Amino acid sequence: MGVIATFDYTAWIGLFPQFSNVPQNTVTGLILPVAVQYIRNDGGGPVNDMTLQTQLINLMVAHVAQLLFGSTTQPLSPLVGRISSAAEGSVNVATDFPATPSNAWFIQTQYGAMFWQMSLPFRLGRYFPKITPLPRGVYPGALGYNGAPFGVVP
Repeated sequence: MGVIATFDYTAWIGLFPQFSNVPQNTVTGLILPVAVQYIRNDGGGPVNDMTLQTQLINLMVAHVAQLLFGSTTQPLSPLVGRISSAAEGSVNVATDFPATPSNAWFIQTQYGAMFWQMSLPFRLGRYFPKITPLPRGVYPGALGYNGAPFGVVP
């Protein structure tokens, strides 16, 4: 059903050079196992396009790296959730993290927000109709009464 994408650290760091502060063994040993909890990569997931699967994994790895370690362009933030209000005088910041987060965890970083939007088609409900067997002895193209197609009365 799905595909298995191989994570390539060299290609990932080429796409996201701002994470050069995170060592390769940390990315592959800590961040990648967390990322694949959010984007199934065992061949049983809903994504059947290798390019899209690779992009989703790369975005999720970047999202988790930003949350855990920060980057060279944006340091690690102690805030959790979306900034709901901010003031300048005497520096006042309030964050919002709803009780039922749905996308709240993802939209903490630009990488998570991109992942959330790109994975939308795979989060929608899918309808699988119930397959009812044909009556015994009936199959498509069968001839019925007086040699007429089944269901047609001459």
